[in-house]
Amino acid sequence: MRQANRFIGILRSARLQHATAVLFMLLVLGYAAIALPSIWRGSDRVLDHMTATIGIALLIGVGVLMLTAGGLARLLPGTLDRQHRSLDARREREDELREQGALLQSTLENMGEGLSVFDRHGRLVAWNSRFLELLDLPAATSGMLLRDILLLQARRGDFGPVDPENDINKRIERFYRNVPSQRDWTSPSGRIVHIRRRAMPDGAVVSVYSDITERKASEEKMAQARQAAEFANRSKSDFLANMSHELRTPLNAIIGFSEVICSEFLGPMRDKKYLGYIQDIHSSGLHLLSIINDVLDMSKIEAGKLELANEIVTVQRIIAESLRMVSERAHSRDIELVSEISGVDTGIWGDERAIKQIILNLLSNAVKFSHDGGRVDIRTTLDPAGGLVLEVEDRGIGMSAEELERALQPFGQANTGAARLYGGTGLGLPITKGLIEAHHGELMIDSVPDRGTRVRVTLPPHAAGSVNARVPSETNDDRAVA
Repeated sequence: MRQANRFIGILRSARLQHATAVLFMLLVLGYAAIALPSIWRGSDRVLDHMTATIGIALLIGVGVLMLTAGGLARLLPGTLDRQHRSLDARREREDELREQGALLQSTLENMGEGLSVFDRHGRLVAWNSRFLELLDLPAATSGMLLRDILLLQARRGDFGPVDPENDINKRIERFYRNVPSQRDWTSPSGRIVHIRRRAMPDGAVVSVYSDITERKASEEKMAQARQAAEFANRSKSDFLANMSHELRTPLNAIIGFSEVICSEFLGPMRDKKYLGYIQDIHSSGLHLLSIINDVLDMSKIEAGKLELANEIVTVQRIIAESLRMVSERAHSRDIELVSEISGVDTGIWGDERAIKQIILNLLSNAVKFSHDGGRVDIRTTLDPAGGLVLEVEDRGIGMSAEELERALQPFGQANTGAARLYGGTGLGLPITKGLIEAHHGELMIDSVPDRGTRVRVTLPPHAAGSVNARVPSETNDDRAVA
């Protein structure tokens, strides 16, 4: 093709030279035609006439030759120079195309994924070695047919037990019809290849092949690990629930009998030291029962097995009872409890024990983490939709964002120093959060280290009566947040 183009260029240049020579000859002949009659009329004799004619003809011939040679001498260098420039430009263009082709092929070889391009007639026009490697194909050549590749794969069992001839026709039809498309293909050796196909404007189809064997194996391991973790978590929850019930039975007996002894129901005790010991046993039993109840509540939250009652709860009464339960601890540390509650009874649908546990947990936390001589505020209002808005604010140790995130996790503590100083299992806030979400409410906490914490609870006016979400219930009224 390149030689044919060069030959056509030479022919075009030759035609230009011939046209120039003919033009000069026509000019000379025209000049002779004008001059010859005059010379002819001026000759008196025939001999002179013939001599003049021959002289004029020779003169004309010599002139034509000189003019032709001069014209060719002027045109030929320019023509040759233009031919050389055209050839140089063509060679540079060919070199650029070869470099671009080499760069493109190098890019395809180093892209890490297999690539193939079949034109609309099923011929392989572009590919890389990764494509051959992933499909385990022999060396390919330009123009190799898609049918031959599919037939090779079908005969060696890449597509399972199929009739090669019939199966190939269907696959070729789907190859050009179902684009764009992507799918996973597993080779007989176990390699998993993700194939993506797209149609090109000229009817060709480009396919990209990615080896995802390791990724699939990692995903399967992660799924197995997640299932194992979920099974272990369920087992833990079931164990905690069973153990909590088993522990509560003897604890109730300890608490009951110690309470009888403390009240000296069967008569006074002679040694008052024993009475002090019994009181310690009673308080320790109540504390242990509170922890066990928290663990039981948390296990029920994670298992999602609890239902809430659906009843009208008087907010003012619940808050008053909760304030009385934490007042002794607050007064022992000279902490002021300030309530800003409307005198009109406000009713809200929900589970009374759950709502009371929410308020009690928040008040207990506020008192626990306040400084001696501090202040705790509790406020309630109704939002425009009729829902309850409850706020509990203290001016205690506060928490950073990271500490707050840990405190909302089961068994989490804002910081280890606080855990050692104030005690608790770290279940108070997670249980409170679960109870609020069970009522389709919202918990918002704004806390700043060394400046205090403000907790805002929003409960809708018509909470669901039966919730099978991860919510706690069966709470104990005389417990504080752990």
